[in-house]
Amino acid sequence: MIKIQFLFILLLFIQSGTGQTNTYSISFGNAEHHEGAVSATFSDIEEDTLALRMSRSSPGRYALHEFAKNVYNFMATDEQGKPLEIVRPDPYQWHIVGHRGTVKIQYILYANRGDGTYSQIDETHAHLNIPATFMFAPSLSKRKVEVTFELPENRNWKVATQLLRVEGNTYTAPDLQYFMDSPTEISDFGWRSFEAESKRKTFKIQLALHHNGSEVELDRYFEKVKKVVAEEKDIFGELPDFDFGNYTFLACYISNATGDGMEHRNSTVLTSTRSLDEGGMEGNISTVSHEFFHAWNVERIRPASLEPFDFTKANMSGELWFAEGFTSYFTDLVLCRAGLISPGQYIEGLTGTFNYVWNSPARQFFNPIEMSYQAPFVDAATAVDPVNRENTFISYYSYGSVLGLALDLSLRQNGLSLDGYMKLVWNRYGKSGIPYTISDLHQSLNQYAGTEFGDTFFNNYIYESNMPDYKSLFDTVGVDLTRDPEVPYFGGQVTVQDDGTALVGGNTVLGSPAYSAGLDIGDTLIALNGKAFDKHVRFPELIAGYAVGDTLEIKYRRYGNVRTTRLMLGSNPAFRIGLQENNGSSPTPEALMKRADWLKTK
Repeated sequence: MIKIQFLFILLLFIQSGTGQTNTYSISFGNAEHHEGAVSATFSDIEEDTLALRMSRSSPGRYALHEFAKNVYNFMATDEQGKPLEIVRPDPYQWHIVGHRGTVKIQYILYANRGDGTYSQIDETHAHLNIPATFMFAPSLSKRKVEVTFELPENRNWKVATQLLRVEGNTYTAPDLQYFMDSPTEISDFGWRSFEAESKRKTFKIQLALHHNGSEVELDRYFEKVKKVVAEEKDIFGELPDFDFGNYTFLACYISNATGDGMEHRNSTVLTSTRSLDEGGMEGNISTVSHEFFHAWNVERIRPASLEPFDFTKANMSGELWFAEGFTSYFTDLVLCRAGLISPGQYIEGLTGTFNYVWNSPARQFFNPIEMSYQAPFVDAATAVDPVNRENTFISYYSYGSVLGLALDLSLRQNGLSLDGYMKLVWNRYGKSGIPYTISDLHQSLNQYAGTEFGDTFFNNYIYESNMPDYKSLFDTVGVDLTRDPEVPYFGGQVTVQDDGTALVGGNTVLGSPAYSAGLDIGDTLIALNGKAFDKHVRFPELIAGYAVGDTLEIKYRRYGNVRTTRLMLGSNPAFRIGLQENNGSSPTPEALMKRADWLKTK
């Protein structure tokens, strides 16, 4: 996540080689109980009080994550082992006073969530996200960092990381920012690599896969990874200049992991509970596609709002519709172009995301920029109070993806493409390491497609929350966008219970029949038109038995009181997206040619 060019990193190493180094070590003697023993030494300290802290955020995540809650048995000594005074000014910091220039610390870390943000230590692996693992001294953040992973005996564990290896199991980073951005997988993983050529340079693309599968499965999966890498390289015309010449996929496909993906400058974390022989061979590759695209878009095409990343607070950005959303648009498109999913699968797979965005009432409250601002509240954030996200929020992943689709199809009517626009932004901002603003994206589109085109797109769909004419856009590539107005619509998530009642499990949709009838989350429906609910019939199937315009009398219980309301079923707003030839119509030769160019099919 750190905007540093390769030569700059080498310069930092040269400079830090004659300066101070903050050293860390971590061991796993109590891995069965998810504990790691961490120690660190900070020397040549000039200030009287050394402030140490645990991060409150993690690169690629925008919400607060209070990693300090998993730290205990903290001790600090001087160079001779004499205990030092520890002051706690807040929950995240330890202030060490009375030292004579050197502070040594040690603590126990509890870690039991294997994903792209947290750490997990157990008998199968040590999956380490650095902000969740190691304390840091903000005043010493420019120093070189060195860390030693003390591996347990008789487990055949190895180390995979984007950190630069010094010797043995000791690795180094040029500064705190790079260190915090360097997740590390320590386990008995499988290893594959290949050399990728780019602009007369060669980079090594590596996969460390911690799983319980076979070598044959690993080989098959790695072939899919290689296809994804090749397709995404073609979009930008080259690979990034990966620091130290390597890029590493750190994958954990194990039952004790938590499904996730998280991009970093020269690596990515991929976690899933799906093994390769239980759906992971096809199901996990989309995360590979998404996260590797971030090697360009986010890691190097970098929003100015996230530069530098602040580990002391939540990080907010208004560009996530582009950084995450446009990346999401290319995720499955790349899989289609690589032949990993069929054109029909890709086109039909657009349906769910399209309906979610198109039919959301949230667009009346926030545009894509403001949706991006919501990230600290939704990106793996936790809260105990109920929220109204169903009616007020659209994921910037989905919103940006649907807008990316519209922009791509619109550009293609003019002989251009979103590929070309992304390449322009890459050359202007990514390669040069210049952080961009929304205005920069706007002006770049004006340059690429003309001022009228660029202004129309940004003024209508980014600064405002209007939606493009998708039906016409889809028609240009032989795709149908249809809906059946005769399908009835209720407007709430309802689950039939074993006792013959039905529970409203989420906020009813603003403006829907259920919302207008006054039904709300937590209501227990007792009877529909005087009849109890059959526990063997799902609620959507029950509603499907009625017609649009039918009036339903619903008896329900709220706060212990029984009430009655009347509800008129509306017309389901959901659309279907499919290839025209699969819907009984014939696309024009021109549409087929444009589709082939879009999906890179023959």
